[in-house]
Amino acid sequence: MSDNLKRYLAIKQALRQLYPKEPQGRLAQALTVLAMFINGIVASKSTHTRQVAKKTPVAAKVTSREKQLSRWYQNERVTYELHMLPFVKTLLAALAEHTLTVVLDGSEVGRQCVCLMVSVIYQKRAIPLLWVVVSGCKGHFPAETHVEVLTRLQKLLPEAASVVVLGDGEFDSVALQTFLAQAGWDYVCRTAKNTQVCLDGDWLSLADIAVWPGMRLLLEQVRFTAQAYGPLQIVIWWGQGHHEPISLITNLELAEEACHWYRRRMRIETFFADQKSRGFQLHKSHLADPQRLARLLIAACLAYIWIIYLGTLCRQQGWHKVIHRTDRCDLSLCQLGLDLLDYFENEGKRIPVDFKPYRPPSSSKSVR
Repeated sequence: MSDNLKRYLAIKQALRQLYPKEPQGRLAQALTVLAMFINGIVASKSTHTRQVAKKTPVAAKVTSREKQLSRWYQNERVTYELHMLPFVKTLLAALAEHTLTVVLDGSEVGRQCVCLMVSVIYQKRAIPLLWVVVSGCKGHFPAETHVEVLTRLQKLLPEAASVVVLGDGEFDSVALQTFLAQAGWDYVCRTAKNTQVCLDGDWLSLADIAVWPGMRLLLEQVRFTAQAYGPLQIVIWWGQGHHEPISLITNLELAEEACHWYRRRMRIETFFADQKSRGFQLHKSHLADPQRLARLLIAACLAYIWIIYLGTLCRQQGWHKVIHRTDRCDLSLCQLGLDLLDYFENEGKRIPVDFKPYRPPSSSKSVR
């Protein structure tokens, strides 16, 4: 049996295990094509349909396989709720016992489309949960869309879940802060340096406040913008090695805590890099229809999640000492996962596939 076929069958079996009952009928057929997509994306390191089709282990011409794959993301019956939600529920159930670090960010995908992505931080990586894709080039989503996508997330979480939401300057709207306050969630978001605030009864611009490198200044009980929203805290933080300070709005009381959480926001940048230039070339998929791109993201995100699972397994079980170096490991989880997959296939080993966070057994031993 070829490596390509073994990989595909392992993916297909893992997808079926996400469902409480054995998938039947159209769902089973759709999962078969989804497994083909995930397999092809990982094998070709591309989301371009023809490149994926070339790595699909089906006894048909490449053009026929390409048509089969394209029909999948054109099919309105292929939905987030049916194909992605089972994984998301499993992931959140596993992570909700601790504080969930939720990150919002947007990026260009496909051909002249932009994606708003909601992710949760796990093992120093952003794991995708929910997304919205619309036509357009670079630009901000309206605050109503931010609230809408987080409302969807709220319905998936246990009521007592502890959540910290992180975002850049796109996510400093009063509407979003109001929603987060009503949800009982903490947040740390960047805001513009020329933002107008009211401090101790006086209105001023954040740009007028003097700070210097290495300084972290906390402004308490601030009213935010002309809407006088608040009170909230603002942290003006000039980190070592940065050319200028950044301003953060938060409902956390301590500047150190706000900065601690905000450092994690950058991890969604690695997700988009792994999905695009460093990984699956999502920006070169040639798709321009937002709905089709949203469906393609189901396959691309599940492929990414599986590779992150392999990367985590690689570190936890010590495989990096076999496939990389024994003194240190400077590869990302995504690269480790891809390299470990190559090693398992080259050595004829079983290919582990899972779409849940890797948790080592209590009795597991590292590779020697």
